[in-house]
Amino acid sequence: MENVVEGKNAVIEAFRAGVNIDKIFLAKGEIDTTLKHIASKARELGIAVVEADKRKLDSLSETNSHQGVIAVIAQTEYATVDEIVAFAKQKNESPLIVICDEISDPHNLGAIIRTCEASGVHGVIIPKRRSAGLTATVAKASSGAIFHIKIARVTNITATIKDLKDSGIWIYGASPDGEQTLWETDLTGPVAFVIGSEGQGLGRLVSENCDFKVKIPMSGELKSLNASVSTALLLYEAVRQRR
Repeated sequence: MENVVEGKNAVIEAFRAGVNIDKIFLAKGEIDTTLKHIASKARELGIAVVEADKRKLDSLSETNSHQGVIAVIAQTEYATVDEIVAFAKQKNESPLIVICDEISDPHNLGAIIRTCEASGVHGVIIPKRRSAGLTATVAKASSGAIFHIKIARVTNITATIKDLKDSGIWIYGASPDGEQTLWETDLTGPVAFVIGSEGQGLGRLVSENCDFKVKIPMSGELKSLNASVSTALLLYEAVRQRR
C-alpha cells in the first residue's frame, strides 16, 4: 500500500483500525474541530504531528483533496485469499467475496471497497496488473474502509477463481448478458461476485470460468451501470437473502 493517507475520514478510520502511523502533517494556523481532534488523538498515541503550510500539503498529496491532513503510514501487507476464506469460516458464515477484474479507476475501487465493508463482505480480491492498487486516492474514496476489510492482491484472477471453485465457492460474474437476473439467483451459499472493468466488463477467460452470469434488471435504454453501483446492488441482494 502507498504510504500516505489523506482526508479527515480516512485518517480517523486509520486510527480506529490501529494502523501504524509514523507521522501526521496538519494544516498550519486556523483548523476546525475535526482536525483538532485528529491532532489530539495523534499526540495521545505518541504520533509526531508536524504543522505544514498548504504548499507542503499539496506537494505531498496524491488526491488534491487532503482537507488539511495527511498521515504517513508504515507499509501495510495485503491479505491472502486463504485468509479471506478462513475469516468467513471463523465467523461461521458462508463466504461472501468480491473479485475486481481490472478496475483501474481508483475512485471506483474505493467506492466498491466501501460498499463491501458496509455490507459485511469477507474480503476483496484485486489483480496485481491493470488495476488500481491501495493508493491514497483509493483510501480516501473508500472513506477509510480499506483499513477494516481484508484485501488480497493476486497475480492471476482466473487461477484464483479456479482455486475458489475448488474450495466450494460459487463464482457469479456480473454481466448484462447474464443467463438469470439478480432477483432469480440464490445467493445464500458461498458466493464470490466478479465485477468487470469499467470499459470492457469481464475478461474472456474470467467470464468463461464463472459458474454463472447474473444480470441486474434494467428498464431504461442504458444496458449497464457503474461498477461500484452494480456491486452495491449485487451485495445488498445477497445480504437481503441471507437475512
